[in-house]
Parts: sequence; structure tokens; C-alpha cells
Amino acid sequence: MMMPSVFGRDIFDDFMDGFAFPDVSKELYGKHAKNVMKTDVRELDNGYEIIVDLPGFKKDEIEVQLEDGYLTISAAKGLDKDETDKKGNYIRKERYSGSMSRSFYVGDGISEDDIHGKFENGILQLDVPKKEAKAVESKKRISIEG
Repeated sequence: MMMPSVFGRDIFDDFMDGFAFPDVSKELYGKHAKNVMKTDVRELDNGYEIIVDLPGFKKDEIEVQLEDGYLTISAAKGLDKDETDKKGNYIRKERYSGSMSRSFYVGDGISEDDIHGKFENGILQLDVPKKEAKAVESKKRISIEG
């Protein structure tokens, strides 16, 4: 059954979504909630555990980088270009295609060797250790000329 749409969006999406159960992700992220990596960060005694939901992605489509104390997780998924062999037309496509990324500040004292990652069943888990912050001198006298 074809549904009426405005600007490529089903006009009943916002009306029916959350009718029985409110959709918290839409309240938090708006209509672009599907483009946000759902992430949980747990603080442990010796570090942090970052758990990212990346359903439908393969390990080689995910990249994790550490630069200037920022841990950046990127994922990119292309469109299926082999659609000439398939029969029928799509009526609705909801699976994600595109790129997304998130960054977390983990500190300057962390190196790539300190972070351990695992990707299994569409879930990326990164273990980031806690490092002691460098001590800042509390008082230091500054000379003034003149």
C-alpha cells in the first residue's frame, strides 16, 4: 500500500511513531536520530568502556582514530550498486547508507596502544584506560617589568 508523503517523508511517521510507546531517541536527536551512533559509555575503576551500536556494518567499514586526545569513530556504508539483477522495485528503503562519526575526548596521555577494541555482532566495544592528569603548579610568580 502506498502512503502519502511530503518531501520524501511519510506524513504519518511522526503522527504514528510514539503513539503507543514514546520514542525517546526522536526527542533527543530529532528527525535525524537514525544518523546518530547509539553509544554507551561506562566508567570502570581502571578506565572507560565505550559501546557503539553499528548494526549492518562490517569490520572493514569502521575506522577508529586517535588524534590530539580525541578518539574518533567513523563508519561508512555504500549503496548496493548490483540492483540490476534483482527483480521488483523498492517501495520503502529504511536501511542506513552513508557515513557517520562521533568523537570523544580521552586525554592527551592516551596512545593507540592503550586502547583495545572488539567488533562482534554489530557492536563495537572499546576499552580506554584512565590516565592520571599532569599536575598543574598551583602558584607561580610572574614578574612584571616597568
